Amino acid sequence: MRITCLTVDCRDPAAVANFWREALHWDDVVVSPSGDGATCHPPSGGAYLEFIRVPEGKTGKNRLHLGCNAGTLAEIDDEIARLQALGAIFAWEEEFPPDVASSYRNVILRDIEGNEFCLGADGQ
Repeated sequence: MRITCLTVDCRDPAAVANFWREALHWDDVVVSPSGDGATCHPPSGGAYLEFIRVPEGKTGKNRLHLGCNAGTLAEIDDEIARLQALGAIFAWEEEFPPDVASSYRNVILRDIEGNEFCLGADGQ
C-alpha cells in the first residue's frame, strides 16, 4: 500500500487548489467540469492533493494536516510573509525549550478556508 493523495473537504475546490499550487510551487491545478473537485500536482509526480466540495464549513481543529518545511530559520519569516500574501492566516507558533528553539521553529498557519498546516524550519 502507498499513499497516492490527500483529500481536503472545502467549499471552493478550485480556489483552495490554486492556493496550494502557489504555496507549494507546484505545476498545475485540474478542476472537474462540475467544479465540485480539483487536484493539485507536484512537478515530479507522486502523491497529490485533491479538493472536494462539501456543503458544510470547517469546524474545529484539523485531525490531519500538512507539515511543510520553509528551509532554514533565516528563511521562515519571509516564507510566512509569502504565504500570508497568498491568503494564509497565522494561527500560532509552537513553543519549545530554549535549546530546541535555538535551532528549530514550527509555525501553524491556516489556508484560505481555515485548514491548519505546519511550517517548520531548522538550522541557520
